[in-house]
Amino acid sequence: MFPEYDVIVVGAGHAGCEAAAAAANLGSKTLLVTMNMQTIAQMSCNPAMGGIAKGQIVREIDAMGGYSGIVSDLSTIQFRMLNRSKGPAMWSPRTQNDRMLFHLKWREMLENTPNLDFYQDMVKGMLIKDGICTGVVTGLGHEIKAKSVVLTNGTFLNGIVHIGEKNFGGGRMAEKAATGITEQLVSLGFESDRLKTGTPPRIDGRSLDYSKMEEQPGDEEVVGFSFLDTEKPKTQRSCWITYTNQAVHDVLKTGFDRSPMFAGRIDGVGPRYCPSIEDKINRFAERDRHQLFVEPEGWNTVEIYVNGFSTSLPEETQYEALRNIVGFEKVKMFRPGYAIEYDFFPPTQLKYTLETNLIQNLFFAGQINGTTGYEEAACQGLMAGINAHQKAKNLAPVILKRSDAYIGVLIDDLVGKGTQEPYRMFTSRAEFRTLLRQDNADLRLTELSYRLGLASQERMDKVINKRKSVEEIKTILKDFAVEPEEINSYFISINSSPITEKQKAQKILLRPDVELDELANSLPKLKEALSHFTTDSIEQASIQIKYDTYIEKEKELVKRMSQLEELEIPETFDYKKIASLGNEAREKLAKIKPRTLGQASRISGINPSDVQILMVFMGR
Repeated sequence: MFPEYDVIVVGAGHAGCEAAAAAANLGSKTLLVTMNMQTIAQMSCNPAMGGIAKGQIVREIDAMGGYSGIVSDLSTIQFRMLNRSKGPAMWSPRTQNDRMLFHLKWREMLENTPNLDFYQDMVKGMLIKDGICTGVVTGLGHEIKAKSVVLTNGTFLNGIVHIGEKNFGGGRMAEKAATGITEQLVSLGFESDRLKTGTPPRIDGRSLDYSKMEEQPGDEEVVGFSFLDTEKPKTQRSCWITYTNQAVHDVLKTGFDRSPMFAGRIDGVGPRYCPSIEDKINRFAERDRHQLFVEPEGWNTVEIYVNGFSTSLPEETQYEALRNIVGFEKVKMFRPGYAIEYDFFPPTQLKYTLETNLIQNLFFAGQINGTTGYEEAACQGLMAGINAHQKAKNLAPVILKRSDAYIGVLIDDLVGKGTQEPYRMFTSRAEFRTLLRQDNADLRLTELSYRLGLASQERMDKVINKRKSVEEIKTILKDFAVEPEEINSYFISINSSPITEKQKAQKILLRPDVELDELANSLPKLKEALSHFTTDSIEQASIQIKYDTYIEKEKELVKRMSQLEELEIPETFDYKKIASLGNEAREKLAKIKPRTLGQASRISGINPSDVQILMVFMGR
């Protein structure tokens, strides 16, 4: 019934979809196995993509030839570039999406991907022979062979849904949990643990009074995620902001004795940076209110997502608390919020390709590795799909460094440090964030992906043209002379010091209060010279000129750090023989098996003297 596949991907969430697309587009015969074909790329929690640091990840996925950016653009109902008031390293794109359209566009793109088959069934275990994964076993009893297997099980592994004192098995509300995989992996020597995440109630938008809330419209210019020319929405839907208050908190507290979290019925650790509302009012008791974002679920639905009100309290407590929020006095609830507890496997058990250390040809991606968020899952899926293909075809692995991409930071953090709580990406995690901006993800990554055979010729051509245009713009600005009488009125209007002699446009642009588009508007000849360039290229040239000093400093830091990154540690290196290493260092190095001295230096508990000892023993 089934042929032998190059790659089997288990699970069709954000990680699974990207993994299947990547492997298939690279030329592997790929099978995507999911328990429900109707929930492919389901937005299980909020109907949004991107945000702080997450937006950079989506742009990196897109630059590599993944689908998340395109699908997000095609299902956008609102776009905002966050942190515009800060430097470009902090700018982060975010979309509010039509939940149903997002799923439909993902499925449509996957169905139009060559080499990709689908099968609806539960995978209950892997076929393992001599420490090598050779396929999967399904709930219906099928044994399907493959050269590589990627597990992207999300919250489904022995998932338990909690609402107040009620709990039942499930990977999401109204969807059954997946069983068998954890038990098999543990029997093979894997370490597993439990994590928890949650979701807020969904409510009827017709029952809200928006006149009492603060409107949050989208940006006038919809930039989007994809570096391709995707279709952008002509109109946008607003979101709204309201707040909890003391009355809301008092109602919520009446349900604390029946809270599965406080009563100890949940063992898993929840996400630190996206806590439940009961956790917020418990941990931040000094605050008399918390911000809530009232987010539409799509173009043609009245369903509303209450961002910031994740909860697993009893339904009646949720309902009463909601009614005390300003604008929610007559609220109707479609479905209650809930918590979900699930198995994950500490990611220190992985190689940097996301292949497991214990079993060859078996890869993990997404929440199975302890992450939270669509974007974190999707980028792991992309890299696991690429490396599953590379392994199936006996090709070299693909590993992004911390200086290459946020994706590299995320995987390095997971494999090198592990996580005891759901891992979320932030700009602060990336020490080279001036280099890893959202605007240059294509310049950083598309060429690598194109060489692999994943990024299209169209993408590569765009990058070549962008590089050429940026250099031309920089040359124009370097040569363009500006007379004082041409520009001083503009300087006065922005409270900037006038000039007394001729200056080049490039030097003027270095002023922190001068933006290139405003400068060009003040100088008709300069505006004409730049008129045939795209907004994207003009912005890129401006950023490179303005932040040149910072960019060069960071490049120098990368160069210095790369000396350690280039010192590879043999896989067979025996740390137990190094008596001068402490017990903790020996144990952690032997368990994680770092690929380079640089990666060894970032493992929690490894200090600089341990790295020096390793260098000596490696003959450096």
